[in-house]
Amino acid sequence: MPRFPRLPRGRQLVPSPRRLWSVLGPDARSAGQSLAALAVNSSTSLVAGAVLGSITGTLDEYPGLLVMVPAAIGLRGNVFSALGSRLSTSVHTGEYRPSLRRETVLGDNASASIALSLLLAVVLALVAKAVTVAFGIEGAVSVFDLATISVLGGALASAVVLAATLGLVSLAVRQDWDLDNLVAPVVSTLGDVVTVPALWLATFALGHGSISTGIGGALVALAVGLGVRAWFSDRSRLRRIVRESVPVLAVAATLSTLAGLVLQQQFEILDEFPALLVLQPAFVSSAGALGGLLSASLATGLHLGTVEPAGLPSKRVRRDIRVIAALAVAVYALNGLGANAVAHWLGVASPGAWSMLAAAWLGGAAAVAFVVAVAYYGTIAAVRLRVDPDSYGIPVVTSSVDFVGSVALIVAVTVLAIT
Repeated sequence: MPRFPRLPRGRQLVPSPRRLWSVLGPDARSAGQSLAALAVNSSTSLVAGAVLGSITGTLDEYPGLLVMVPAAIGLRGNVFSALGSRLSTSVHTGEYRPSLRRETVLGDNASASIALSLLLAVVLALVAKAVTVAFGIEGAVSVFDLATISVLGGALASAVVLAATLGLVSLAVRQDWDLDNLVAPVVSTLGDVVTVPALWLATFALGHGSISTGIGGALVALAVGLGVRAWFSDRSRLRRIVRESVPVLAVAATLSTLAGLVLQQQFEILDEFPALLVLQPAFVSSAGALGGLLSASLATGLHLGTVEPAGLPSKRVRRDIRVIAALAVAVYALNGLGANAVAHWLGVASPGAWSMLAAAWLGGAAAVAFVVAVAYYGTIAAVRLRVDPDSYGIPVVTSSVDFVGSVALIVAVTVLAIT
């Protein structure tokens, strides 16, 4: 396979931070909050990439598990970023109360998120198994074992992410921070970092005969039971959130599973330069977080009436898109150079800092352009279909970018390798 080109050093390749920041104008303060959250997102997603690269033995032992990994990561981000987006809207509209009791905004949203996370974990296992069968992955793990890993790992990860999301909401309310600038990057970060180790831990529940069968059966029954109970709940807000979310999250799981399939089928490239495997979670997560920022802001504006569901973005929305583009330049530079540094620290092969930067920027440009379009038109479509854009916007963005982002990164790698 041809090597990456070693790009020459030159200031023209890196935009001046002062010039980049100047295009934000009055949005600089808000963008600063988002940039801080995105920097945390990228840094911790690189940790997730390092973890992913360190469990290759487990991935070899359970063929097909890698197909499920991006979707499992995405599911946590989809469910809990949407939770944060709905709570952000409730804060802006004055409905939020810091109580987890029945019939409260916080209580119903938290209950819905738990039920959705566990129920969709079962759906995810079914989809992942169908994909492994359809594409002929040899020796793929059984659907029952996939369901056990998915539900148990999902429960462990969800407990951490839910607690952190509720803590972030409480802190943001006390500090008068705008949750729309924080939820998507921070929550998707936690989903990245927590999910991979949780899935790895869940694999230890397998291989114990009837004990593993009993654990798996109990977990699947619990997940389905909670999902059905929430679907038919007498609490109207809880019932509405679940019924609106299940279809889009199921589609999201399918799209994200295709991202895992892309990684599985291109494993030779990733095996030659493991630094790219370190980069992949941060690359995809950043695109999803940037789209989530735009989607959450649009959802709040639509609820407040400051944004119209028009076919073309308004002046205010174009300003938000300009901010997203400026943030993307900085964030993808951090991703590319950070992944290269982590690879060197791990002692694995990298094509070089400038080539990693070029791959991140080239693939990132395509991924962010795609995600901006999906964030805008997906949120507008949700309003026109009379469903809550807070429940639909972020899952549509993050799930679609899981697949498109993985493809964009592989294409960027291929283009740079043949240049």
